[in-house]
Amino acid sequence: MSAATIPAVPAKADQEQELIRQVMENAQAAFQLYKRIPAADRALFLENIGKEMDKMREALVAISHTETHLPVARLNGEINRTIGQANLFAALIREGSWVEAAIDTEDPNRVPAKPDTRKMLVPAGPVVVFGASNFPFAFSTAGGDTVSALASGSTVVIKGHSAHAETSKLVFTAIQKAIEASGMPPFTVQHVLGSGRIAGKELVIHPHTRGVGFTGSFAGGKALLEYVRERKMPIPVFAEMSSINPVVFLPDTLEKNAAALAKTYAGSITLGMGQFCTNPGVLLAVRGSALDNFLSLLSTEIAAIQPAPMLHTGIHAAYTDGLTAMLAQKGISVVGHAAAKAGELEATPLVASVAAADFLQNPHFTEEVFGPFSLCVICDDKQQLIDVLKSFSGQLTATVMATPADVSANTAILELLPTLAGRIILNNVPTGVEVNASMVHGGPWPATTDARFTSVGASAIKRWVRPVCFQNFSDEMLPAELQKGNPLGIWRILNNVWTKDAG
Repeated sequence: MSAATIPAVPAKADQEQELIRQVMENAQAAFQLYKRIPAADRALFLENIGKEMDKMREALVAISHTETHLPVARLNGEINRTIGQANLFAALIREGSWVEAAIDTEDPNRVPAKPDTRKMLVPAGPVVVFGASNFPFAFSTAGGDTVSALASGSTVVIKGHSAHAETSKLVFTAIQKAIEASGMPPFTVQHVLGSGRIAGKELVIHPHTRGVGFTGSFAGGKALLEYVRERKMPIPVFAEMSSINPVVFLPDTLEKNAAALAKTYAGSITLGMGQFCTNPGVLLAVRGSALDNFLSLLSTEIAAIQPAPMLHTGIHAAYTDGLTAMLAQKGISVVGHAAAKAGELEATPLVASVAAADFLQNPHFTEEVFGPFSLCVICDDKQQLIDVLKSFSGQLTATVMATPADVSANTAILELLPTLAGRIILNNVPTGVEVNASMVHGGPWPATTDARFTSVGASAIKRWVRPVCFQNFSDEMLPAELQKGNPLGIWRILNNVWTKDAG
């Protein structure tokens, strides 16, 4: 067993604690070396992770398909996304301006004299990343949390997910090869399996841990927050936890585009058997013949969807129980469901409806049913639709389907949505998240634990850093990013002006 590879957690509590202590000591020691490695070398390391995964693609897809039941095409696409994320952060740190270098030069003639101050973002320290069950590549071992933390200069300890443990271990093998090929410290990345309640807790509460990344359930995210409360020193937990992603269908688009909308949203609701955090879980519209027609067409489209296996028995059981509980609520009606009978581990796609008055009186209707389910909330008028929107807690996404005429007539709705979610969508589905500089995958509680940050896109690196100001330092003592000659040629704020000039 390599010291950087912890296949499982031992059974005895004292052995577990000793193992995690060793892992975190390794992570801290590696951090002292890794944080000094130039950005260009860290960038090459990230690219090498992607290259090693690409070399192992066939084996990765085969083992992940066995463990998760996800289609081969989906898994290949997810590997491509994972490689793309690594390359995105490599390009980001090569360019360099992400460190937000800011310089205010001295003025000895001012009274009192103004000192020379220079600020930049620096890595926070060892980060613990929890793999997600529904994304074995993009949100797991070498996923966005891991590569954004590595880009920042932080070391990473991965808590692999038990639902795809063999996939996680194989991806970590690719990371180990990249560490060796890139000349990185051997414990820059480490891998742990075992119970989240045991190994996970020990990782979170260890004094060397400086941040936590998590994608999963609301219960899982809250548990991590409880662990942090046991620490002497608080640390941030960046958890993406729960979202039902409301979609508003405005009247004119329902009248003109019902068939296309029904087909599009039947596909979005059931994409990946609904196992996306951006699944459209609630549909909102004002009652009328156009809505009746849309729901009839949506029922037909849903009926044609073939049930497919879910990721694992736990998610399948949670969907079955959640759907049963939802359908037992007063006032709910089934709009349509898959015509084919679901087999073992398969989910039955289903759409239901409820009157807005009942929705507003029953908090259960706002609970996430993770799977191919959506609830249509039928409102009496525009004001009631706004009232329903105001009743929502924080979301990852909020969507409006509208014609130009709808947009002009419903500005109040459009102005409300940014208060609810981190990503506002017009005339597109919420499923599918681009990985780029402008993406926000986050939102107010309980969508995430900190709405100021995103877990997808270039800005995700900001979770693993902190600002440091250097006052009155001689030039040779400063990091290259802050030296007078700007040897890295990055954009900096010099006396309140963006420039690449020396200063």
